[in-house]
Amino acid sequence: MRFRIICLVSLIAVFLVLLLISPGCASQPGTEYASPGTVSNNTGKEIVVFAGSASKLPLDEAARAFEKQSGAKVYLTYGGSGTVLSQMKLTRTGDIYIPGSPDFMSKAEKDGIIEPASTRIVAYLIPSINVQAGNPQNIQSLSDLTRPGLRVGIGNPSTVCVGLYAIEVLDYNQLLTRIYPNILTQAASCEATAALISLKSVDAVLGWSVFQDWDPQNIRTVYLKPDQIPRLAYIPAAISTFVRNKEAAEAFLDFLTSSAGQDIFRKWGYDVTEQEARQYAPAAQVGGDYELPELYQTLVKR
Repeated sequence: MRFRIICLVSLIAVFLVLLLISPGCASQPGTEYASPGTVSNNTGKEIVVFAGSASKLPLDEAARAFEKQSGAKVYLTYGGSGTVLSQMKLTRTGDIYIPGSPDFMSKAEKDGIIEPASTRIVAYLIPSINVQAGNPQNIQSLSDLTRPGLRVGIGNPSTVCVGLYAIEVLDYNQLLTRIYPNILTQAASCEATAALISLKSVDAVLGWSVFQDWDPQNIRTVYLKPDQIPRLAYIPAAISTFVRNKEAAEAFLDFLTSSAGQDIFRKWGYDVTEQEARQYAPAAQVGGDYELPELYQTLVKR
């Protein structure tokens, strides 16, 4: 029952918090992005993208910039990486899949949803602790999350990339059983996970370092020690096997990985090269898969 405690007010307020962070989603007035040289004229074509919300803010901006250059229209559907993958499978639609981690891209490949050879790495994500501005609980380390009474939030690890990485970090550092009692809620997406802090619904979340850049007025990032991060995440993008406009879809992937597209992600605080990401965890694995441990399943059933 403990994970049904998610407050209805907080869930509704997730949408309200977008009012705080959405003004920065669009390109700034007068901002122009140089053409990467690979965007052909796709006027009148439509591209349907299913994406984990780990990339929402820069992806929104990149889509608008691409539309301006190419004439194609980009339709974006966001949610938990596993949730939007299920939507693609059920409806057999979508030209591009962009999850928040390689774990869910692996699932898409196994299910025959994407063309593996088309996969690109768009940006990297750093597992971190996110706290309220001013850090009122003085949370300085992972072990601080074991304090009795501290309110902790994570994403749903079954469907949300940041939730899966949260459990992996706790499992790797042998803190899962100690911190689990403080986990009050499992959010339905990366965006909803960040909103838990923006709305002060919890004292800390195990999230991505970029959450601070999403809402700098309300969120601060506390970085983990390098040896506490077993694996760095990246945002992959691939063309789906349901693609209708392959030329336009390939052009959009080209744009996302061009200097123009990468500049947009960097503007929002994302690391766009492995070298940049490794400064936070030089010895960490990059990519790969993680399966939820039996210990987690046991704790959920209690």
